[in-house]
Amino acid sequence: MLRNMLSDEIHTKITTLCASADAYVEGKKFELAMRLYQEAWDLLPEPRHDWDAATWILSALGDCCYLSGDYARSVALFTECLRCPNALANPFIHLRLGESHFELGNETSAADELTRAYMGAGKEIFADEAPKYFELLKRVLKLPPGQTEL
Repeated sequence: MLRNMLSDEIHTKITTLCASADAYVEGKKFELAMRLYQEAWDLLPEPRHDWDAATWILSALGDCCYLSGDYARSVALFTECLRCPNALANPFIHLRLGESHFELGNETSAADELTRAYMGAGKEIFADEAPKYFELLKRVLKLPPGQTEL
């Protein structure tokens, strides 16, 4: 059963921890941010993956790992995140999962996830990303007849 409503006390603690972690990410203090995201995750009642908050906590933690260069952990966290509510429809989750796979040399998995991001959000999701990720899509996607570019 999907659980949408945490108690006010737990919700406030989680949002406060995540806001502080977000600030650490902005300052590139990734280890501190990861500790706070993990604390927020630990506050979720079992089964943790059933809560809506699980999606944004794990995706924030996975993003932090990606930004810090820990691509293997990023893949693990984003893969785990896909078990959470509404994650399969989230282009950002697929983008970061694809980018992390790319950095680990897993081109097939990277192409699959980057395609999902593209299908969900269009070319715009790649606007602030390194061009190499969109270049992979150009190499692997087959364009429909008459279409000359993605």
